[in-house]
Amino acid sequence: MSEPVETAWQGKWIAVKTQGKWEYVSRTRGSQAVVVVAIDEDDHVLLIDQYRVPLGKRCIELPAGLVGDDLADDTPEKAAVRELEEETGYTADRIELLGEFHSSPGLVTEGFTLTRAYGLRKIGEGGGLEGEDIIVHRVPLAEVPAFVAARRAEGKAVDVKILLLLASRLL
Repeated sequence: MSEPVETAWQGKWIAVKTQGKWEYVSRTRGSQAVVVVAIDEDDHVLLIDQYRVPLGKRCIELPAGLVGDDLADDTPEKAAVRELEEETGYTADRIELLGEFHSSPGLVTEGFTLTRAYGLRKIGEGGGLEGEDIIVHRVPLAEVPAFVAARRAEGKAVDVKILLLLASRLL
């Protein structure tokens, strides 16, 4: 039998929990995330660049956001289209679900549904919601490793999910 879960601290959005010797973080509202791999017909991938307070610097990421944060009938597909449009200014004709993943299972309970966007069309400027200050990058797939290396050289962080685009070169 496992030990009971206790809440050591809780804020508006996250809680620090303990279970035996383990300490970990969870979202207070039980939200899950969605991550979007958006590759257009010219083999360019859409990446975003935004400031991340916990890191104290900007970070290169795939478009992403929360599922069901404010909408009771939200789905990963709906959230993927919404976040893609808000963050990048592109929409998609179709979203394919690629599976659920956890990026740091020893520290956080949050997982994400990885999605692939097809039939991309530019419908706006992107940049996120007010105050998000998101920069959109449309990068040729073949140039992703050089793009990531250049952003690292500038002092930017790189989200772990970018490994998806680098795997063939790293292995």
